[in-house]
Amino acid sequence: MPDASALDRLRGTGLGITAGLIGWFILVEVVSGILQGYYVPLFSDIVINLDIHDSDVNWFEAAQLLLSAIVVPILAKLGDMYGHKRILLISSIITAGASWWLAFAGDFWTFLLAWALQGFYVVWLPLEVALIFERGRRQNRGVSSTRRAAGLLVVGLQAGAIAGALAAGAIFEATGGNLTVTMMIPAIAVTLVAGVIWLGVPESEPAPGRRLDTWGFVLLTWGLLLVTGALVYMRMIPQLDLGAGAWWWVVALIAAGILVFVWFVRFELRQQDPAIDIRVLRRPEMWPIQITAFLVGISLLGAQGPLSTYAGTDSALGYGLGLSTSQRSYIIGVYLLSLIIGAVIFAVLSRRANPRLILIGASLLVGVGYTLFLPFHLELWQVLMNLMIAGLGSGALVGALPAAAAAAAPRGQTGIASALTNTTKTVGGAFASAVFGVLLAAGAGAVASETAASLGGYLSVWAICAGGGFLAALLLLFVPKVAFADTGTSQLDATRSAGTLT
Repeated sequence: MPDASALDRLRGTGLGITAGLIGWFILVEVVSGILQGYYVPLFSDIVINLDIHDSDVNWFEAAQLLLSAIVVPILAKLGDMYGHKRILLISSIITAGASWWLAFAGDFWTFLLAWALQGFYVVWLPLEVALIFERGRRQNRGVSSTRRAAGLLVVGLQAGAIAGALAAGAIFEATGGNLTVTMMIPAIAVTLVAGVIWLGVPESEPAPGRRLDTWGFVLLTWGLLLVTGALVYMRMIPQLDLGAGAWWWVVALIAAGILVFVWFVRFELRQQDPAIDIRVLRRPEMWPIQITAFLVGISLLGAQGPLSTYAGTDSALGYGLGLSTSQRSYIIGVYLLSLIIGAVIFAVLSRRANPRLILIGASLLVGVGYTLFLPFHLELWQVLMNLMIAGLGSGALVGALPAAAAAAAPRGQTGIASALTNTTKTVGGAFASAVFGVLLAAGAGAVASETAASLGGYLSVWAICAGGGFLAALLLLFVPKVAFADTGTSQLDATRSAGTLT
């Protein structure tokens, strides 16, 4: 039996951190994945229960998207100020309450409000990354332990999503089609994980003397609301057949959002403790990471819908796979599995390889995977091969980006830096969803089927996703070679002062 001193040494190592704190966070991310995968197979039954139209389901995603884009930066900054565990626990309690509300919501508007509030779970991963980084910083291994842990967290997230999607249908059938009982399962899971956070997660050490830049967050909120609202409205135009005049509203909202962001930047540069430190975002080890997160969101969040519709398109049109609903779910499952493998590979390679090179390689895999869709898309094996390649890269990036942002942030800003990768990824997904919806709707009716999108629309979607991956790889070349390493802080400062960043 090991003695007490050996156990103490184990707790001080990266292995001790992984076996303790990371174990709890993997459970949290499994529940996060359940929330993301559980409800999708139930949407048809939810539509019937609420007596709404299939197209109204889009408002659920839109409401949660808008709320998450707004609250994530605010909650992350509050975590930096008052303790990341405290905010993680509060967000889990809100998510649990919203999940119970969903189970008993009897009309569209209450369900919509509860669904939006459930979106508080999106701040879990950034807060976990901040907690891991702060814990590891005390042993001078904050960057390396965070990279390894982030990959494991993504594995838990995607495994939870797969388990949730598979369990929902089985539980629904086992309960005799009782939707309320079926939807109580994720509520129970979130309630239990709130207890896990309360009892098992240690608190971080917030930097003293911080203040909340209220007006900065007000400006940020309005900017995000205008831009994401415009993108949601843009996606609705072809669905609701609003006419050409509606596009002027999209342009006006986006222009207004950009003006608010310009105002926000100028305001933040005058603040001693800004909501988002623009000077930090300007650093060469930070801005490529945030833009990469936006570009990853394009393919990760925006391309799954077009993939599903393409897989279901009748192959008699000369393209499409003509798969049934259950067969299409297998394709999504393969994609999620590739994300898990990519996250595991990232966690393993991060111990030996240069993290900057891993990010570049992962971005190239996304670009190559979607480029292969352009010539190879007519056979199922081709689609699966392309998705596996892109998924490996996406899985690595999902784990790497929050950790890289935390490593590039000064003390007291790890939470907000990690959260910004989530926000920019979400905005990238909203942008892609809106643009892809327009591209696919533009070709509908121009082919033999009145509802199928044209092949040109799908080729455009894949080309944009491929371009995003290659552009991310190019931008990451601007990251200093010494970034994202445990010993990189002093080297990075010295390199910056010498003016030799490459």
